[in-house]
Amino acid sequence: MIEPFGNQYIVARPVYSTNAFEEEHKKRDRPHKTFLDHLKVCCSCSTQKAKRIVLSLLPIASWLPAYRFKEWLLSDIVSGISTGMVSVLQGLAFALLVTIPPVHGLYAAFFPIIVYLFFGTSRHLSVGPFPILSTMVGIAVSRMVPDTSITTPELSNSSMSNGLNDSLLNDRKVVVAATVSLFSGIIQLALGVLRIGFVVIYLSESLISGFTTAAAVHVLVSQLKFILQLQVPSHTDPFSIFKVLESIFTQIEKTNIADLVTGLIVLLVVFIVKEINQRFKDKLPAPIPIEFITTVIATGVSYGFDFETRFNVSVVGNMEPGFMPPVTPDMRIIPDTIGDCFSIAIVAFAVAFSVASVYSLKHDYPLDGNQELIALGLGNIVAGAFRGFSGSTALSRSAIQESTGGKTQIAGLISAIIVLIVIVAIGFLLEPLQKSVLAALALGNLKGMLMQFAEIGRLWRKDKYDCLIWIMTFILTIVLGLGLGLAASVAFQLLTIVFRTQFPKCSTLANIGRSNIYKNKKDYLDMYEPEGVKIFRCPSPIYFANIGFFKQKLLDAVGFNPLRILRKRNKALRKIRKLQKQGLLQVTPKGFICTVDAIKDSDEELDNNQIEVLNQPISTTDLPFQIDWNDLPLNIEVPRISLHSLILDFSAVSFLDVSSMRGLKSILQEFIRIKVDVYIVGTDGRALGLQTVCIYRIYTYSIILQFCLRPD
Repeated sequence: MIEPFGNQYIVARPVYSTNAFEEEHKKRDRPHKTFLDHLKVCCSCSTQKAKRIVLSLLPIASWLPAYRFKEWLLSDIVSGISTGMVSVLQGLAFALLVTIPPVHGLYAAFFPIIVYLFFGTSRHLSVGPFPILSTMVGIAVSRMVPDTSITTPELSNSSMSNGLNDSLLNDRKVVVAATVSLFSGIIQLALGVLRIGFVVIYLSESLISGFTTAAAVHVLVSQLKFILQLQVPSHTDPFSIFKVLESIFTQIEKTNIADLVTGLIVLLVVFIVKEINQRFKDKLPAPIPIEFITTVIATGVSYGFDFETRFNVSVVGNMEPGFMPPVTPDMRIIPDTIGDCFSIAIVAFAVAFSVASVYSLKHDYPLDGNQELIALGLGNIVAGAFRGFSGSTALSRSAIQESTGGKTQIAGLISAIIVLIVIVAIGFLLEPLQKSVLAALALGNLKGMLMQFAEIGRLWRKDKYDCLIWIMTFILTIVLGLGLGLAASVAFQLLTIVFRTQFPKCSTLANIGRSNIYKNKKDYLDMYEPEGVKIFRCPSPIYFANIGFFKQKLLDAVGFNPLRILRKRNKALRKIRKLQKQGLLQVTPKGFICTVDAIKDSDEELDNNQIEVLNQPISTTDLPFQIDWNDLPLNIEVPRISLHSLILDFSAVSFLDVSSMRGLKSILQEFIRIKVDVYIVGTDGRALGLQTVCIYRIYTYSIILQFCLRPD
């Protein structure tokens, strides 16, 4: 019964044990489905189910018929044009991270958009090249195709040898990049079809933040060779970032000043305008397309003043119009790059899904994680087949598509058309563009990732474990590289979870100001702990790895070891029996009177049989009197304890395994044998498997103290 009383509620009801409650309140009989039942449902077919499957696999079939042409079309066109211009430039820039010719970045910016239009569930995601993934693909390419000249006997004496060697080298790199991208897409597709997209939950927000920040540092270092125009060999082993820096600084005197100045100017302008876009995004009708503006100006200046000839700068070079024929993947490299493929697949999905989730919540529409895996996987498969490389989404590109008024993926289609126009018609206009400008544009998109260093302070204040995950992820990724760093970071994160549960923050609860609120007695000043009662709380699952820690914390909380008390009492009981048989012990209303001055207490080591006897429950039925363990003859010493009730708050304990059940049963039996009542509260006994510990009743925590403190 609950009665309101001012601002309080008075709760009055009987005290139930689990068995008593189930006897009074019958459970509903719920038949559990077997595997065959689920299989029958899965294999059954109906018109509604077929329609639902088609709509889930082709989301465009659900939103396109409901498209509001008059309200949305103009906004999608404007958004698509803005996003398309950025996609072109980011595709060219991020291709440098893959160490392949820039034109292939346009393929990577075109095909995934078309595929995502039909299979994606996000209305605002702009898929395509992403700097982190481009760097990861580039690492695999550099490992499989080192930057060494390819020579053949036929070409060794030819004057055109260098040009042909570079062409063969680039072709080989394109094949490797396409193969890695295609198989990462296959992994994503398989994960989506098997409905196991949940694997991304093992990448926490702290881990993703630390990883992308470290990856941004890798991107920054990899682009220095284009800014400075230096010949830097690729390194893919651990500590590679330090080897690249060493190579750069050892030949820093060879820097091309024209490339350096151009890159720094472009980088400065991009940073300033992006900051303006961010600060005045509410007042600007659309973000200033600074990448497009700087590219047009830089291309015109480079062409007009002939930078390539006068200053020997490195330019984009030949961009043949149209598409190249599909490429056959090289199956021989799969065993050596399967780890890269898996890492790329997971990171691509994690980044895309996190960005898509933000916009789905903002605009209130559903998002299907498994379908997103299928869409991204198919997009990477098609991009890899047509000489592109893996993509996901660039945060700045998706932000532009959403902020400029994009309503659906029609905006993505318009942006794909812009990329298509550049590929088939006007790509040649970008041939004089310096690679240092593309590198500066790539670095300009890293600002948001590099600013994530500010997360360290916030995480330290919120959760030191998350802060440690961020820092270790950053260090491991910097030192070991992106692939090994990601794997080591996930392992470290899982280790912190094990550490948290293995060493939980157990606490003793007490009453605050004699109210009905119980908190950790170390946290507040005005605390009242009922005499003879201990309330012990464990905030984590109890399993084989932490049952020993749980037992020690429990003993520290009560202040004694019940097994030691039990053995002392059994020893004392043996002495009392001996004295009683010899007539040396008398019982009076005031207590025991012993007629001997001292009793020799043997401290010799006990054998196993004697220890087993001392561990047995205390039985005094053969004695003609009752024993008060706190009032014994002066020459018989047993540690005194005032505890009569132990309450275990298991409201935060989600499960116990078999090993912990045995350990828990053992420690609780020891308390029961020294006449300490044990109550487990705040949990479902059957859910935890506590029905095997049948001697302990499970009570409701809200009124258990009234039961413990009753006069009798």
